[in-house]
Amino acid sequence: MLTEFLATNRAEILARARKRVASRNAPVATELELEEGLPAFLDQLGDALRLKAQTGLVDHDSLEQSASRHGGHLWHRGFTVKQVVHDYGDICQVVTALAVEQKAPISTEEFRTLNLCLDDAIAGAVAEFAHQREEAIRDAGTERLGVLAHELRNLLNTAILSFETIQTGVVAVNGSTGAMHSRSLVGLRNLIDRSLADVRLDSGMQNLERIRVAEILEDVEITASIQAQARAIELVVSLGEPTALVKADRQILTAAVANLIHNAFKFSRKKGRVSLSATSTADRVLIEVADECGGLPPGKAEDLFLPYSQAGGDRTGLGLGLSICFKAVHVLDGQLLVRDVPGKGCVFTIDLPREPSPPARAGGS
Repeated sequence: MLTEFLATNRAEILARARKRVASRNAPVATELELEEGLPAFLDQLGDALRLKAQTGLVDHDSLEQSASRHGGHLWHRGFTVKQVVHDYGDICQVVTALAVEQKAPISTEEFRTLNLCLDDAIAGAVAEFAHQREEAIRDAGTERLGVLAHELRNLLNTAILSFETIQTGVVAVNGSTGAMHSRSLVGLRNLIDRSLADVRLDSGMQNLERIRVAEILEDVEITASIQAQARAIELVVSLGEPTALVKADRQILTAAVANLIHNAFKFSRKKGRVSLSATSTADRVLIEVADECGGLPPGKAEDLFLPYSQAGGDRTGLGLGLSICFKAVHVLDGQLLVRDVPGKGCVFTIDLPREPSPPARAGGS
């Protein structure tokens, strides 16, 4: 019987399944998947087959409920739905191949039952994964909306109060209150730009086109100059090779660079220096933003790109800027890297594939 075959050959089935899963290109296997996931999948199928042997029926509802509980556990353990689907299938294929190899006396009906159990298990696990994902998205969206509303209100209140003070004529427009008003308006615009970029990323509404990197830096420089002046920071911009092209969504890439600049101003010391530069090779374009934040504490570089993470003493803002940058650059098939310069600051690098330049036109054409 198939149930006895699974029990007798459990160790061999798991060894072969682990080897099969470990050699898979996608999704890449994890240690947790090999050590915990596969035995759980096999045991769940074995339980379903034993129940069928006792009752003569495949209890579809019980199997799907069991798979749903199992799927929920795997979700919280960090598994992906692709891992679950592939692992169930790999277990089934290993069982079938081993049974054929050993010429085990397993009937066609038992193999049919195994496939029915497999279908129910996958259906239950996938349904639970979808449910867990929807809940996670809803919770994250609610949290993000709440934090966004709070930050918008703070910036707007500051802008209103500073404007009312300027209106009285008691303070000069070019004084510290005027600078506060300017910072609030710039902060509002940056916050809205970041939020719009985040929406475009989540919705997949990218408008990819060939863009000159120098144009992006020139656009960012206009706003960055105002921020630099308000924060008494020196801004140095180097546009790099004028003809260097990348394939990107203009709004998303501009928002990513602007976020890095805003972050650099936010954490750099007063009267410090922030630089924005572009360099290029035959196949890559690097956009770098260097600040003077003083460097990072040990182990903090890995956490910078997490949502709501803020490494410096200035806790204003959503803490979403770098996570949006990371997501934006990933969508554009690039990398976002950070290099710590101890005692001085950080250098953030957007590394993107370079687009080939258009062919030169023939003379007179």
